[in-house]
Amino acid sequence: MSFDGRLLAGVSVLAAVIERGTFARAAEALNMSDSGVSRAVARLEARVGVRLLDRTTRSMNLTDEGRRFYEQVAPLLAGIEEAAIDASGSASAVRGRLRVDLDPFFSRLLLAEHLGAFLEKYPDLTLELTTREHAGDLVVDGIDVAIRFGKPPSSTTVARKLLETRILTVASPGYLARHGRPSHPSELVNHTCIHFRDPTTGRPYEWVFHKGRKVIEVEPPGRLILNDSGTMLLACSAGAGIAQILALGAQNVLKQGQLVEIFPDWPDERFPLYALHPSRHRPPAKVRAFIDFALEAVR
Repeated sequence: MSFDGRLLAGVSVLAAVIERGTFARAAEALNMSDSGVSRAVARLEARVGVRLLDRTTRSMNLTDEGRRFYEQVAPLLAGIEEAAIDASGSASAVRGRLRVDLDPFFSRLLLAEHLGAFLEKYPDLTLELTTREHAGDLVVDGIDVAIRFGKPPSSTTVARKLLETRILTVASPGYLARHGRPSHPSELVNHTCIHFRDPTTGRPYEWVFHKGRKVIEVEPPGRLILNDSGTMLLACSAGAGIAQILALGAQNVLKQGQLVEIFPDWPDERFPLYALHPSRHRPPAKVRAFIDFALEAVR
């Protein structure tokens, strides 16, 4: 297949349709008519010889062939954009639209208050921020960078570990006054515990305790299972049970005495925070800037 400009134009239109979600919104972004966008996608499909999109009057989805095609071309489009910035002599320019996918806990408790300063620092940047339980397909969803806790998925995304935070076992002073304070993790089987659901597996996280090379797994009872960190903090503070939380972002509730760390002598259970981005090439300046900003926010 010989290359021509119409092929690149068609790919750009396809990317706009996928990132915007509909032909109409893509047409608005590209300053084209709806029919013009539809014809451009149809020409691209004819050019590559496969159907890329399944579309009805109510929905639009990538075909399997379309998904594979887009996963290959999306990083190349990003590379072209970055090359254009390099050629203009502004390799470090942070500008354009940045689409970010964030863990809700990280977004709400650690990042939200700093977003204004970030946008003030980069006046040519538009930030589109989404929070959800777990990162989806970054390429298909048009996400430039995701910030996520836990082991990154095995995929084509590039993962950079930003930090590790301790996992703390905590309870409210009121709960401990009523039920006593366990002196060892094994005693949790005699207490009411709050479980947190792993968004990736759909099952509650296991309770594991580390002290150097010593590791203990416990299966504590509990009838409350949550998937929102903020709700868990409030429920635990109100005396609903013992919970495991991330040390990152918990300094205030511990300092103010709303929660008490129960096993400070088991300090070695850690949970990682990663930045994920789709391309294996050097990430664009706007992505690098946001990752640096996220790191600064948690220091």
